[in-house]
Amino acid sequence: MIFSQLSKAIKRPLQLAIGILIALNLLILSGCQNSTTPVSKNGEPIELTLWHGINPPPNRDVFQTLTDKFNKTHPQIQIKPIYIGQPDQQLPKILTAIVGNAPPDVLWNNPTLAGKLAELNAIVPLENWLDKSPRKAEIYPALFESMELGGHTWSVPLGTNNVAIFYRPSLFAAAGIKEVPQNWAELKQVARSLTRDTNGDGRTDQHGIVLPLGKGEWTVFTWLPFMFSAGGELNGEIPQSPVPQIDNPGSHAALELWSDLLKEGSAILSAPERGYELDNFIAGKVAMQITGPWTLAQLQQSAIDYAAMPLPILKRPAAVVGGENLFLMKTSPERERAALVFLEYVIGEEFQTAWALGTGYLPINLKSRQSQAYQSFVEKNPVLRVFLEQMNSARARPIISGYSRLSENLGRAIEGTLLGRNPQDALKESQERLKLTLDIATAKEK
Repeated sequence: MIFSQLSKAIKRPLQLAIGILIALNLLILSGCQNSTTPVSKNGEPIELTLWHGINPPPNRDVFQTLTDKFNKTHPQIQIKPIYIGQPDQQLPKILTAIVGNAPPDVLWNNPTLAGKLAELNAIVPLENWLDKSPRKAEIYPALFESMELGGHTWSVPLGTNNVAIFYRPSLFAAAGIKEVPQNWAELKQVARSLTRDTNGDGRTDQHGIVLPLGKGEWTVFTWLPFMFSAGGELNGEIPQSPVPQIDNPGSHAALELWSDLLKEGSAILSAPERGYELDNFIAGKVAMQITGPWTLAQLQQSAIDYAAMPLPILKRPAAVVGGENLFLMKTSPERERAALVFLEYVIGEEFQTAWALGTGYLPINLKSRQSQAYQSFVEKNPVLRVFLEQMNSARARPIISGYSRLSENLGRAIEGTLLGRNPQDALKESQERLKLTLDIATAKEK
């Protein structure tokens, strides 16, 4: 069972709870050095490792700059960021470190990893700290779903985003399209109109939209909003069901939409597992692409025209929360207290504003979003309004311990459909496989 072991797995020693409570008196709100900042037993600075997979490299540079600023104002706490690859590549390293009792102090990863890390008793619950911190009221409300499971808060967001549809206004104008599509029927019609033989050689050289081929998390992340918009729910008719319901009416509708776009010839597929690449969009070979605000720097450098539209709706507006969170790994009370000071800094207004301006991520801090600096940034980059507005209807991906199996099987159903399988057959097979893998995992735990 996905949830049955959590209550046993997440108990922590009284000493740790006391340590976190002590840390509350040590946290500083301004980002400036305080004489009561935790120090090591020998008086030397505490060096904390932070494993991450921040990409592209310019975003990594922004994070390093902000970390350096923290280190300068907190000489007794030194954060050492270490790039260990993309999230899909990190899990073996993380599990090896946990088993070897050599974890990092702080871990950057998708919030969907929370259930697994909690089950392994590898992370510190954060509610005792966060509930008493003024920063909690500053966190955007839609993000708590990605932070909480089983009555505990397991992580805090570093940055957030969601996906919308970027489009080329010049290609819309050339096709005589004056309004962006609001619903799925209009999306299909617009995609057909944008699929053209632009040079008269009898072959299609411009398609309406590119769809991400693959069974990895990127494909799942970009497809899930369509499932939610169609009324789909992964917990099915039984809330907190131990087996998520991949095979649901919303999934059928979302897969049929993507399948129809391909069958009608108005969509092309990306290279396998590379649906985030913008080459065809920038070259004008596709007029629409599902992606997020982190692409702004690349689009600006390309010097093409572009705009963004909300994801078209079937039954309800929907988006999926993206971005990565920070986990406090179990190490020692001393190191955990020091790491909490850094987490306080990361979720604060100063860090969040600088991170948003430097990367295109949306701030997770409400004060940051309302700041003059960020509002000016939005004025210069109006496409951000689409993503900010979509956060009002954003949903988190499940952070259950079996999420990796859920994602893998959803990805298989999506990929199979894009390669020509019947959506109903693909979903049924994936649902059966998911149940089997979760049953096997549960049996091993008993």
